[in-house]
Amino acid sequence: MREHRIAVIPGDGIGPEVIAAGLRVLGVLAAGDGGFALKVEHFDWGSERYLRRGHYIPEEGLATLRGFDAIFFGAVGSRQVPDHVSLWGLRLPIAQGFDQYANVRPARLLPGVKSPLVNGADIDWVIVRENSEGEYAGHGGRVHRGLPIEVATETAVFTATGVQRIHRFAFELARKRPCKHLTLVTKSNAQRFGMVLWDEVFYEVAKDFPDVKTDRELVDAVTTRMVLKPASLDVIVATNLHADILSDLAAALSGSLGLGATANLNPERQFPSMFEPIHGSAFDIVGQGIANPIATFWTASMMLEHLGETAAAQRLMQAIETVTAAGIHTPDLGGTATTAQVTRAVSDALRDG
Repeated sequence: MREHRIAVIPGDGIGPEVIAAGLRVLGVLAAGDGGFALKVEHFDWGSERYLRRGHYIPEEGLATLRGFDAIFFGAVGSRQVPDHVSLWGLRLPIAQGFDQYANVRPARLLPGVKSPLVNGADIDWVIVRENSEGEYAGHGGRVHRGLPIEVATETAVFTATGVQRIHRFAFELARKRPCKHLTLVTKSNAQRFGMVLWDEVFYEVAKDFPDVKTDRELVDAVTTRMVLKPASLDVIVATNLHADILSDLAAALSGSLGLGATANLNPERQFPSMFEPIHGSAFDIVGQGIANPIATFWTASMMLEHLGETAAAQRLMQAIETVTAAGIHTPDLGGTATTAQVTRAVSDALRDG
């Protein structure tokens, strides 16, 4: 039997709730498959730990994680901890420390889910986000704090190597999809250095992919295209900040942030990749039992695919679609189902399938 070691970091907010649901569904799936097993180890790296001990990740924590095949991550963020402290204390050190430079966020309208768009059924996108540098490189600082002359700098860092590898990844992904269409998103009219580098490297890499249709859009313009002409887009590649924003919009247009899945990939597999729903901590619904677990299930499917369990990944997506088509929806989708009820329905669909 194939065994995959999974590091589980539930984190904060609704993270523990949806990760627990995800693990239950994965357990049902593995038991029914019979060909693989998941060896799970939990890590209590969240804001409660930070408030008790002053850190999220213990010394040698990344070295411990490196021995796993994948990381299953919930959310990070607490009302007791400034957002920049929690993000830079947990998620970003893992993503950057393991060179998970390709952040992949699919978006499409699932059966039975209503989009705010009249033509929402045309949504079938994959947003590829550069995940290791750019606007989130962490380059900058503050001086003269508390004085009228205080200065803060936040420098976006783009390297030719970083830009080239994310473009190549996006082209290879687009080549595998039916439309074979890749849209470059930058802001190179106003940002004339880093963004122009993005444009130039994109078209250089495009020469190796003559079968992939390309176009370019400014980041503000692409938001209107996502709303008005969703069928005109397929795979989108953008910087760390731009794709972060666009992927949240994509999830909302697909019905809810509770449907957004993410893979943080180290494509060369030198390090473990990390898989997480995009919805964040969702403080307003913590503990109410109504968090939508579908994003976590979809994320789990992406994790299984990465681990080579393609058939199991497809079975899980089919079960998800069976449940959404049946109208078993949490309140964010206009329904009344609880997290537990959706989890049970997906588990039953897996057993029946």
